[in-house]
Amino acid sequence: MKDLPSSQPHKRPALVRIGKALRPVFNKLIARDSLIPNMPVLAADIFPWTQILQRYWQDIATEFHTLNAAGTAIPPLRALSPDHTRIAPDTRWKSFFLYGYGVKVPENCARMPKTAELISRIPDLNSAFFSVLEPGAVIPPHYGVTKGLVTCHLGISVPRNPDACWIRVAGQKLVWHNGQCILFDDTYLHEVHNNTPDTRIVLLMQIRRPTKGLGKIVQNLFLNGIRHSAFVKDAQHNIVRWNQLEGDMKAA
Repeated sequence: MKDLPSSQPHKRPALVRIGKALRPVFNKLIARDSLIPNMPVLAADIFPWTQILQRYWQDIATEFHTLNAAGTAIPPLRALSPDHTRIAPDTRWKSFFLYGYGVKVPENCARMPKTAELISRIPDLNSAFFSVLEPGAVIPPHYGVTKGLVTCHLGISVPRNPDACWIRVAGQKLVWHNGQCILFDDTYLHEVHNNTPDTRIVLLMQIRRPTKGLGKIVQNLFLNGIRHSAFVKDAQHNIVRWNQLEGDMKAA
């Protein structure tokens, strides 16, 4: 399937630019009022739901592989979100969204009912998607948008040589293992390399960081602002368009 028509990242509205300028202040407040450690890499078991995902990871993997075997095209991230073009410089980073900024993708969840049911149990889920890195894919060093989110990767299909496929967070090199979760704060500098002939697949989830007080207020305001921004709205629209194009091609 061809990519969606390419578009350049928007010039962000003034409110968004102001928010970006204030982001260091917001992140400092969120970190101060965080109810979990403010560390680059966290123990996955601080969230009980990670244990449930690890217990049923093979069911999740089976659903994804069944979807793939049926010929479902997994879109490149840059086709869904042109704002990610800098960190997705080619089409080797693909993504299959189930939730994006709190909004469910009904068609995709219906294709993966067990996975959708499992992730629906995650408190304060922000986003969930299968992150697919093809052989040779590189995600260059970058910082996440906000400390208000924590990222979790569940290994679904890890290359046979895991040492050649890794993520580095704040200088700490991590490797994935099938059925295990990695939890980290993506506001620390991080990058990903898949230097193998195999495809790496993880279920990537972002959840709201547990916070209190002023930090929680700032966190909610910032995340709600992002959710209603063109950055998210365009990506949601592109997911719908991609699914429509795929349905049209299968019906032809």
